[in-house]
Amino acid sequence: PVPDAEWLNNTIDVDTGCVFGGKLTALRYPERELVSVPAAQVYAPPARPFLPEAEAALTAQQRHDEVLDLADVIGKRIVHTRLQQNVTIREENAITALEAMSRFAVDPRWLIYLPPTMSPTETTGLEGLLEHPAEAFAYYRQAGVLQVVCEEKHMGSRAVVVLCRDPDAARRRFGVLDGTGIVYTRTGRRFFEDPALEKELLARVDAALEASGLWAELETDWICIDAELLPWSAKAQVLLRRQYAAVGAAAGAALPEAVSVLKDAATRELDVTELLERTRRRAELTEAFVDVYRRYCWPVESLADLKLAPFHLLATEGGTRLDRDHRWHMETMHRLCAADPELLLATPYLLVDVTDADSEQAAVAWWQDLTERGGEGMVVKPLDFIARGRRGIVQPALKSRGREYLRLIYGPEYTVPESLERLRQRGVSGKRSLAIREFALGVEALERFVRWEPLRRVHECVFGVLALESEPVDPRL
Repeated sequence: PVPDAEWLNNTIDVDTGCVFGGKLTALRYPERELVSVPAAQVYAPPARPFLPEAEAALTAQQRHDEVLDLADVIGKRIVHTRLQQNVTIREENAITALEAMSRFAVDPRWLIYLPPTMSPTETTGLEGLLEHPAEAFAYYRQAGVLQVVCEEKHMGSRAVVVLCRDPDAARRRFGVLDGTGIVYTRTGRRFFEDPALEKELLARVDAALEASGLWAELETDWICIDAELLPWSAKAQVLLRRQYAAVGAAAGAALPEAVSVLKDAATRELDVTELLERTRRRAELTEAFVDVYRRYCWPVESLADLKLAPFHLLATEGGTRLDRDHRWHMETMHRLCAADPELLLATPYLLVDVTDADSEQAAVAWWQDLTERGGEGMVVKPLDFIARGRRGIVQPALKSRGREYLRLIYGPEYTVPESLERLRQRGVSGKRSLAIREFALGVEALERFVRWEPLRRVHECVFGVLALESEPVDPRL
């Protein structure tokens, strides 16, 4: 007999020693509910005591999950998901993910979800542009999805927030004894190097959940939120220094000098007019490139310098929230943000009918205003969180980025006509296939977790998302 009936790898022992003074336990299946009553007396003394002197801190399943089996993730894997049937993880991708997960990832007990990649719209034919919202509207309309939600795309870093209401909830639900929450990146790494800063942010989110009434309304003691954390420079300092700032600094030093030399050559009647004009244009485009990345950077010295923009309430105790549409997610997150506007940033959004030309035009005008004011662009999502079109699951989101922002992605001179024409040949089918597979795995991970499946089953899906990130897809898309 065992002191308490506990699930372990989808099995359970319901012999809780009634005859020895324990409990009489029954399992209601398939609901997986336990019903027990204490023994009225000790009917027979046990040969050895089986009731613990103190309650165990962790369940049998949690103790078993403290060590994950390498065999569960290496080699070619086929993961069955509700949305996409079988998702194949190639061996070479699994090896790359194993390296990242074992060296850099957070405690896997917190790692219940990784967000999918996002495809851009198809290339637009409009002059001077590479992306435009009209292509996103056309995609969903063709798929039979008639209502979409357009959300401002923040130039920050993706952040998943997992938060428990108290230490007991963290122990009971996650098997963690040394914290009540975590913030991690879309690749499963801890977002903050400073534990005190993370703790302070989580405390503020906890207080906002309390003040907004969401803890009580959702009847939960833990929550998983998908968000964007600003500024971009808070997490991308190395990328800024080595890539963007390096390009800007080199061009800023070389191109003005080149213009000066060419001007001097022109005064000596050398035929450098075309070269001078091209060099001047390159200098102007590089200045525009520097202006773009500077908009998304500011010093971070304390929590007061950060903004957290939540946009998905993914899961709570009792189930995922993926059955609610994106309008519900945005409205709920706006309520949360209103409780602490100094830290939490409410994401502006529009509901668009893709069969109504006026509705589409209003969204396009909004996108133009956002991007002209220096914004990155917008994300277009089907109204339903999980939407099915004429050919199955549709893209969970499409991004439409602004002309100036894309200088960071394709380089300062991408708007030169010959460069733009070359970029118009890009294909998005590989990226879209990847987005659908990662979305299916992310949803599956959450659904397995809320069903109380073993950690290895949840981790299989999360690991799969990370492995798919090694697929040979153009990272600029």
